Amino acid sequence: MVTFDFANTAFSLLPPLVAIVLAVMTRRVLLSLGVGIVIGLLMANGFAPLDSVTDLAGRIKDLFIDDGAINDWEVPLLGFLIVLGMTIALINASGAARAFASWARTRIRTRKNARLMTMALGFVIFIDDYFNTLTVGSVAKPVADDHKLSREELAYGVDSTAAPVCVMAPISSWGAYIVGLIGTIFAARGLEFGALSSFLQMIPMNLYAVFALLLLACVIVFDIRIGPMVGAAQRARETGALWDTSKGNPPGVDDKLEIADNGSVWGLLLPILTLMVASVYFILSTGAANLDADEAFSVMRALEETETTIALFMASLVSLVVALGFCLRQGLRAAVVGQALISGVKSMLPAVYILLFAWTIAGVIGDLETGTFLASLIGNATPLWLLPVLIFLLAGLCAFATGSSWSTFAIMLPIAADMALAADAAMLLPMMAAVLAGAVFGDHCSPISDTTVLSGTGAGCHHIDHVTTQLPYALTVALIAGLGYLAIGITGSATVGFVVSAIALVVAIVVLRGVSARQVMAKA
Repeated sequence: MVTFDFANTAFSLLPPLVAIVLAVMTRRVLLSLGVGIVIGLLMANGFAPLDSVTDLAGRIKDLFIDDGAINDWEVPLLGFLIVLGMTIALINASGAARAFASWARTRIRTRKNARLMTMALGFVIFIDDYFNTLTVGSVAKPVADDHKLSREELAYGVDSTAAPVCVMAPISSWGAYIVGLIGTIFAARGLEFGALSSFLQMIPMNLYAVFALLLLACVIVFDIRIGPMVGAAQRARETGALWDTSKGNPPGVDDKLEIADNGSVWGLLLPILTLMVASVYFILSTGAANLDADEAFSVMRALEETETTIALFMASLVSLVVALGFCLRQGLRAAVVGQALISGVKSMLPAVYILLFAWTIAGVIGDLETGTFLASLIGNATPLWLLPVLIFLLAGLCAFATGSSWSTFAIMLPIAADMALAADAAMLLPMMAAVLAGAVFGDHCSPISDTTVLSGTGAGCHHIDHVTTQLPYALTVALIAGLGYLAIGITGSATVGFVVSAIALVVAIVVLRGVSARQVMAKA
């Protein structure tokens, strides 16, 4: 049995920190996550090797089988990923992706417009972050490739619109989850505030999400590249290598796939549109099926009760059937279709492996109560003016260490609410908004975040390359948001905080444009 209790202590930070540092240093994601898992299992089982092995076997089983039935979260998500990979491969094999790029070439004539298109798609597809990352990346890739836009730049555009848009959209899986949490927190504390109206009021206070989108727009318009992104962009422009070819093909890429020369734009648009419509339908219908028999249907209640990954998996099957039918109607040989289907599965396996490892370490970290320990670091004696920015930073650390925004919401929102009510009830919504903002910030930076994994997969970018190239931008937005939360704490005004962050954004753009110009010249 356990002889050392590392749960809810500083030692609980060791597994995620080791995994993250190793991943960045070695760029071997699976090995790094594996080391973190082993350390965490040993800590959770009193350094008893046999108990740790048994624990690992149980955790692996739980990823697939839960209470004697198929796991209804992880398994459908893996199915969605694999089926979408097959659909994308069919789209490529039919020549539809090439046809779409040719069609878009006459309408989207610059790299800037290609990036703006990616951002716009992120706003349109807001229903769920998993759906957003994989779908936007799939649609934008042909156009981005045509303009020699590096996959790292594409992944940054995809990731920086997915969670920030979803966390502010009330009609999304994120919005429904957050509104549900807020309602539970208010009810438990006897607060007679509307959960949905409070969520809507918190949108402009979610400074990281707002300014992540604004910074992305400025980066695109002013062509700003900093850090490792400079080398990635120049590699793509000068050599035509859209990703680091020394590391092999990223997920979703198969350069041996036979491509037809009679592709149609509809071969891409029809499966993707089907996926979008079917996803909305199944998300709402599965949610409606879980409502009480005497409960009236509403979109928000359906979103609260939906089974997102099951809905996405079902929608992906419909999309696959449409893509398959289009290929057969086009006259593709059975051998080519079969090759595409197998290629689609193989192309997604690296992402599947990373997700399995990430989920396993997340479970270990959850048992070690790493997030609870981080949340406890704010003492009761902390000055009121420091609380919003500290809540923001701790939520960021929690999401970074656990790789999960949603678990951070569950841990940190009640704590933020209690601290605000104890100190100054007027700070309730700003501090809860700081939790939402910090969770998205940590999620953007974490190599073990499933959204980060799927953003790289959707864009066809190597995982760690996406993490390292996005990090400078995420840290910049965190600084901008942090200054805003500091201003909110000092003045008690959310409006002042927003204005301070807006001024900080303008200053950051001026500074980043200078840094970008110097780095580009140094690389030339």
